[in-house]
Amino acid sequence: MDLTREILENSKSIAVIGLKNDESVPAYKVPYYMQKHGYKIYPVNPKLEGKKVLGENSYNIVTEIKDKIDVVNIFRKPEYLISHAKEILQMDSLPKYVWFQLGIYNDEAAKILKEKGIKVVQNRCIMVEHTKL
Repeated sequence: MDLTREILENSKSIAVIGLKNDESVPAYKVPYYMQKHGYKIYPVNPKLEGKKVLGENSYNIVTEIKDKIDVVNIFRKPEYLISHAKEILQMDSLPKYVWFQLGIYNDEAAKILKEKGIKVVQNRCIMVEHTKL
């Protein structure tokens, strides 16, 4: 099975690092779309901590989420991905997948995650891929 199809068909929960509370930007539009298609969204952005976004409580850091997360979707600049990869590895329950959005890639961060058995997609938009299914 293609990795994209595997992720989208086998996942129900998505933590979104870098989710914004601005309807005009992809870091809002993409999670909104995914939520409307049945995925549970967990907003992660320290600027939004304690606020509701997309009707969900926001988190400062991904490790604060206690529910099982299938996918961590990242909307951050590539230079932050190594630190996010290390944060993800500190989660109580590791996600199966990490998705770096379109224009975002960092091979070193991907390697860190893959070494722990997490499958990684880089430089692709999860919403665009979902529309192809």
